[in-house]
Amino acid sequence: MNIRDQWLLPAGIEEVLPPQSWRLEQVRRQVLDLYRCWGYELVIPPFIEYLESLLTGAGNDLDLQTFKLTDQLTGRMMGVRADMTPQAARIDAHPMKSDFPSRLCYLGTVLHTRPDGFAGSRSPMQVGAELFGHAGVDSDIEILSLVLETLSLTGVKDVHMDLGHVGIFRGLARDADLDRDQEIALFEALQRKAVSDIDALLGQTSAGSEQRQRLARLADLNGDEGMLAEARSVLSGAGDAVIAALDNLCEISEAMHRRMPDNRFYYDLAELRGYNYQTGLVFAAFVPGYGQEIARGGRYDEIGRVFGRARPATGFSTDLKTLIDLGCTGAALSGGAIYAPADDDTDLQQVIRDLRNKGEKVVCELSAQPGGAGDMGCDRLLVKEAGKWLVKNRE
Repeated sequence: MNIRDQWLLPAGIEEVLPPQSWRLEQVRRQVLDLYRCWGYELVIPPFIEYLESLLTGAGNDLDLQTFKLTDQLTGRMMGVRADMTPQAARIDAHPMKSDFPSRLCYLGTVLHTRPDGFAGSRSPMQVGAELFGHAGVDSDIEILSLVLETLSLTGVKDVHMDLGHVGIFRGLARDADLDRDQEIALFEALQRKAVSDIDALLGQTSAGSEQRQRLARLADLNGDEGMLAEARSVLSGAGDAVIAALDNLCEISEAMHRRMPDNRFYYDLAELRGYNYQTGLVFAAFVPGYGQEIARGGRYDEIGRVFGRARPATGFSTDLKTLIDLGCTGAALSGGAIYAPADDDTDLQQVIRDLRNKGEKVVCELSAQPGGAGDMGCDRLLVKEAGKWLVKNRE
């Protein structure tokens, strides 16, 4: 390894430097204040946990994304968190156990073995909110509203919200009596919208022609709210679970259009992200010119079962660093600073304390230091005139 390699960071692992770091911190505070105003309690899960609790119920995808190591104290396998959602579910099930709806939020760095969505980073700063203990559409609507408020707060414009419902595909797969392997293969083909593969896979099943046709049509049932009416026609005659899932999606759609009429909603019945653990509504947010989702979430009522409490749950998460890059919030902290001379004058030290208490950035000169006020990023000076220390613009 040469000297150059010693200071290079691993691919997908980034640091945040000034002024972006201060901007990130300011928005972090604003986002958490927003969640507090909505009644969400902040939890700070550990960065590392035993694999049994970290991966339980989360599916194979999260397992592949998790860095693993051996605990030197116990010999048990541990993992560095790749997603804080399972941690929030564990906290709701035990440390903060309640028989009533609970709202939790979190913000912290997670680590991925491979880039996953969110700007190709392997160390996103995940921020999210989860609502446990309520199975009705009200909680889904609240979570959708909160993610849109989050994007608005961070200055992200032209958001397109993509909505789907995994219950529709699951119900149709059950109606067609697909086995697990067939269901997984069809799910993967639907994600690619590979029509020829979908037709070939359905041709290998014992499902009736109407059941096959309904499953095949999922690939092109996408568009604005007008598509939902077409979906009712296409899926008529399907099982009760399918109709109930479509009704659920339509009810959420109508409520969101009333509550946030200026936002754009897009519907895709083949949208099945998080299929391994999502149980109802699924959604993802996109912006023009950016090819990856910037936020995602949905309902996952079964995730707490492995912790002994299968409470209804819905939530979302996003990467705060991605939102900062895409957003246009001023978030600019007051530019410049005040440069104070190297002087032990008692009056000067009191003035410096007063300025800092008011939120001003004051940089004190160090004796014999190289560089001056301009090199230290200061646009003002503390100068003594007529026995008083005054702030003056630097010429």
